[in-house]
Amino acid sequence: MNRALIVIDVQNEYVSGNLPIAYPPLDVSLANIGAAMDAATRAGIPIAMVKHAAPPESPLFARGSTGFALHPAVSERPFDVLIEKALPSSFTGTALAEWLAEHAVDTVVIAGYMTQNCDESTAREAAHRGFAVEFLADATGTLGLANQAGAIGARELHEAVLVTLQSRFAAVCTTNDWIAAVTGGPEPARSTIFASTGAARP
Repeated sequence: MNRALIVIDVQNEYVSGNLPIAYPPLDVSLANIGAAMDAATRAGIPIAMVKHAAPPESPLFARGSTGFALHPAVSERPFDVLIEKALPSSFTGTALAEWLAEHAVDTVVIAGYMTQNCDESTAREAAHRGFAVEFLADATGTLGLANQAGAIGARELHEAVLVTLQSRFAAVCTTNDWIAAVTGGPEPARSTIFASTGAARP
């Protein structure tokens, strides 16, 4: 297994800006993102830092704004490449796939924000491209949504995405369990659609 840690959009917009992360609590997810980066550095796992960029007039992630900047929890730690994106998936319109190929990566590890948007989009596309995916449940996070389709709280949304990803797309695990895995412990458990839907069958 040849891993790379993909740290997605850990920018001030999610901390002090217009998208305040609510679940898991921000102090929890930021600490775990930092712990995952530190563990990756110790283990020689390359780290790709992904940053969302929007036009200067955008209300979110406007290039050059405070919200656009990386949060110190990640900017003050070492990483191997900085990739800017304009769409949810970290692969779309970027050089991420080429960078992963250069490093012979076969397993991508997802941390950062938001769970159901850029994190999930990246995880699904990675799976479609043939990568194994590991998704850090407590080093990701989101906030509640409300629109014409309805409303959902941050915890419910986060947990629904975790269950969905575990059913087909990723091995979902805690940061501590992932750190144990990269230091010789058990690999994160995986499931399947068949196993995950067992309770729905008569």
